[in-house]
Amino acid sequence: QVQLVESGGGQVQAGDSLRLSCLSSLRSGYSMGWFRQAPGKEREFVATISWSGANTDYADSVKGRFTISRDNGKKMVYLQMSSLKPEDTAIYYCAASLGGPGTDVLGYRYWGQGTPVTVFA
Repeated sequence: QVQLVESGGGQVQAGDSLRLSCLSSLRSGYSMGWFRQAPGKEREFVATISWSGANTDYADSVKGRFTISRDNGKKMVYLQMSSLKPEDTAIYYCAASLGGPGTDVLGYRYWGQGTPVTVFA
């Protein structure tokens, strides 16, 4: 049974930083993504990274502020979030794709339970 477990969410002030972590039970060859869902909104793409880590992509709204990385030896994926804004408030989900890194929710087969991030103005 595949498990993805996110951690690191919390409540912060605008301008603060936060690092999300995701532990995967998958063994190898999968791309990872971070998505988020704000109340009343659809789940949206945030960032993605290939298995090797050589390829990454970001939503325009987070480029320059968020960084995705991974440590395959530890089966961990991270999302470093800086200069947080109130509009970053959402439940953040990590997801795994057996294909290449992508921005489409439908391209990801496995999902974590999410970790909440609240950014106060």
